[in-house]
Amino acid sequence: MDLLRHLRYFRAVAEERHFGRAAERLRIAQPSLSQRIRRLEHELGVRLFDRGSQGTALTPAGRLVLEEADRVLAAADRLAAAVARIGSGAAGTLRAAVPPHLGPAAVAALITGYRERSPGGELELRELTTTAQARELAAGTLDAGVVRHPCPAPGLAFGPVLHQPLGALLAAADPLAAGGRLTAADLSGRALVLTPRADDPALYDEVLTACARHGCTPAAVHEASGGDFTRALVLSTAPGAPAKREAPEAPGAPGGVVALLPRTTAGPGTVWRPLAGEPIGWRTSAAWPADGRNPAVARFAEAAHEAMRDHAGMRPAPAAAVHPRPASEFPL
Repeated sequence: MDLLRHLRYFRAVAEERHFGRAAERLRIAQPSLSQRIRRLEHELGVRLFDRGSQGTALTPAGRLVLEEADRVLAAADRLAAAVARIGSGAAGTLRAAVPPHLGPAAVAALITGYRERSPGGELELRELTTTAQARELAAGTLDAGVVRHPCPAPGLAFGPVLHQPLGALLAAADPLAAGGRLTAADLSGRALVLTPRADDPALYDEVLTACARHGCTPAAVHEASGGDFTRALVLSTAPGAPAKREAPEAPGAPGGVVALLPRTTAGPGTVWRPLAGEPIGWRTSAAWPADGRNPAVARFAEAAHEAMRDHAGMRPAPAAAVHPRPASEFPL
């Protein structure tokens, strides 16, 4: 027996105090309604209604069943609504990640945007490199992410790709820091600071290829993950810096050190300068398992795209630069 349906029919008769009016309200035939009530009475082992010429009245047992039925049906409605919210992606926990250097404004906007789209949902957000994200997306320990391209990982789908230009982070005392836009060739002969190749090998190689294509031949390449260490490397060869360094591996190129980063709030002693023509950049998009069916992913992908576009200075990537397997828009 469909207990919930029978209880709804029972409540309708109790409220109308008439089988005919209840049947009309429920849009079923009166004989069918009477049969269902008799079946409910048989299952419960009690008589629920006194039927008379003046209408239908609840028995004492019927009044008790009605009180409990209201609680059961209200709980069932709450459960159905909760399941519907999870099914639509508006509730539940989404495990997601963003890459380093996305920027605090973009990350904050992503979190806010997701909460607005999923007011009953939880976002479990971590910072992971593209390589680590691809591994976890394949293993099922991550539901969605924001990755940088190239992302040669099978089994993933991608949202619209956005281009984020890189500029030069220089020591404030560096002669190049006094001007406006620089060219990539202006950085030739200097030591470059890039994110570690182990984090995103394809991206690392792509950036160096773009540097060479636009006339920048670095004297050396050094790797740094964190912002503080990156700035320390940039400042290590600033004019006036101590000639003797404790760390023997500290970079030292005749032309100084420059870090290639997206537009950032330069720390004390450093200045960020854009590159004319934006010849070097990162391509970024949301990513998720291509065979995934988590509806919350669409909400995350939309929030990520909006946050990167509006708060990280990203723009649609040229058609030729778009990853070959993007989603048509966002997953549904």
